[in-house]
Amino acid sequence: MKKSIKKNFIYNIVYQILTIVIPLITTPFIARVIGPTGSGIYSYTYSIVNYFVLFAMLGINNYGNRLIAKVRNKKAELCKEFTSLFSLHVLISLFVFVCYIVYTFFIASDYTIFFLIQSLYIVSVVLDINWLFFGLEEFRVTVTRNILIKLLLTLCIFVFVRSSTDLAIYILLLALSNLISNIILFCFLKKNDIQFVKITKKDVIKHLKPLFLLFIPVISLSIYKLMDKIMLGQLVNVTEVGYYEYAERIINLPMSLITALGTVMLPRMSNLVSNKKTQELKRYIGKSMDFVMFMSYPICIGIILVSINFVPWFLGDAYYKTIVLTQILALTIPVISWANVIRTQYLLPMEYDKKFTISIILGAIVNLVLNLLLIPAHGAIGASIATVCAEICVMLYQTIIVKKELDIKCYMYNTIPFLIKSIVMGIIVYFVSFLPIATSLVCVCQIVSGVFVYFIMNISYINKIFPFREILRKKKWLK
Repeated sequence: MKKSIKKNFIYNIVYQILTIVIPLITTPFIARVIGPTGSGIYSYTYSIVNYFVLFAMLGINNYGNRLIAKVRNKKAELCKEFTSLFSLHVLISLFVFVCYIVYTFFIASDYTIFFLIQSLYIVSVVLDINWLFFGLEEFRVTVTRNILIKLLLTLCIFVFVRSSTDLAIYILLLALSNLISNIILFCFLKKNDIQFVKITKKDVIKHLKPLFLLFIPVISLSIYKLMDKIMLGQLVNVTEVGYYEYAERIINLPMSLITALGTVMLPRMSNLVSNKKTQELKRYIGKSMDFVMFMSYPICIGIILVSINFVPWFLGDAYYKTIVLTQILALTIPVISWANVIRTQYLLPMEYDKKFTISIILGAIVNLVLNLLLIPAHGAIGASIATVCAEICVMLYQTIIVKKELDIKCYMYNTIPFLIKSIVMGIIVYFVSFLPIATSLVCVCQIVSGVFVYFIMNISYINKIFPFREILRKKKWLK
């Protein structure tokens, strides 16, 4: 059965909006209750356990998603591939879990209790089969489950986290929600007629090489996604990690909406490649590029301007340093958005794994070198600059290697109007910041005026994507 891209995207957007709304409620509370140091401890220990999680996952998200998308119409082969890949995943995850326990007791000297609680993330990895449902394009299943878990988690945070001494409880709640979320997915296997079948050793081993090839870019990517926090904690202090953590969170709120498209499109593009529908694939890429740049330009400019008032109001006066970090990291939004389309909708579906790997290794090297040079002297600001430079390098390399196969000039030309309109929006948002009213109201006025102006300037494009009149006529709500 052919899945609807728009419907899957809407499912994913609903969830991504929820991931924005909930942090808007919980982040100010946690930032004040836990404080910069407590937040830094959480981010530091989570970054380290995340490295073990990456080894446990071994690139399975992209590989499994792509693999399942190719065989989803062949039930016997689907069950066989799922069973073999899941079996390999369990074996690897258990080995990594043992290594993490050894690290916690014999290598990690500080924050042992927090490291032990974080081990639940590795346990949840063993049961992570999200890649199966993404490959099947069953986004409704994952969205429904995640919404319920997120709402329950939010309630528990406000009930059980009352002071900085409750940091362990906060970490436990986050880890448990992730574990429960993955356990629930197994209830949907029977509904989708997915069964564990008998397999051979050869069936399992054949996945090792492609998994390893996709693991290289994943671990390289982690160097400038996680290593910066670890280096900040080691070279400076965990308080700097706390400032940096919340700057990243603010950037990730809107970014999740943009990258949601890549998650939805990867299985569809993989399926098009397997059916040799290259022209249709390129048509989707053009539309996707227009959409993500339509979103990313105003978000980037808006965050740079609004953060001056938003950060101290949202997080508290203890986080003033987060303002400049947020402004620097905001520059990555259009860069990551552009690269995300090329990566998830062309490089991965076309199985250009080697080219993808090289681009990520390049970014990792740039980030690692700049972190070593900038973090000791400039702390979190240095880490932010290094991240921006790394993302730009990745984006440029990925763009250059596909320029002969994709119409890059056309994509750039089509998105220029969005940039110009975003600048106009930014000018208006800037002047709104001088209104002689409370800081909270200034933030609201800046956001509302920016969204309204940008919406009006792009009304024709928005109507092209979502033809509201046609939808209303089909529903017989409009004559």
